[in-house]
Amino acid sequence: MAFTEEEEQGLRSLLEIYRMQAPALSEELATVGYGLFPEWDGNAHTYVEGEKFLYNGVLYKLIYPGSYTTQPDHTPDKAPSVYAKVLPGQEGTEIGEWVQPDSTNGYKKGDRVWHNGRLWESTFDGANVWEPGIVGVGENIWKDITEEA
Repeated sequence: MAFTEEEEQGLRSLLEIYRMQAPALSEELATVGYGLFPEWDGNAHTYVEGEKFLYNGVLYKLIYPGSYTTQPDHTPDKAPSVYAKVLPGQEGTEIGEWVQPDSTNGYKKGDRVWHNGRLWESTFDGANVWEPGIVGVGENIWKDITEEA
């Protein structure tokens, strides 16, 4: 489909507005609006705690307290004390397949995920990094809610 120059400029303006608003989106909206987030800037760019961005097609957020100024070699995939992946099912995001979290982005109480064909809800009031349905991981960590869904 071809757009007139005026229509194309209008679309660019709308996208710019969305991109400016993207950092304020909830985790839920953030995981379905990846294209709204800018690519990570490793050239002395300052991010604030909770700010979201893309790195190699993955949505991350800054978890460092306050703010952080980036360094080219301190990338989100190599600095888990500074950045955390935003995982499906966290903080009301669309329920997705369980992903092994790091210690910095564990599932919280109420987060829901699919794993091995079952729907699970985290009942752990902290950073839940345990795999749902594994022997030894009791009801105080994950609850199978497949039948309730």
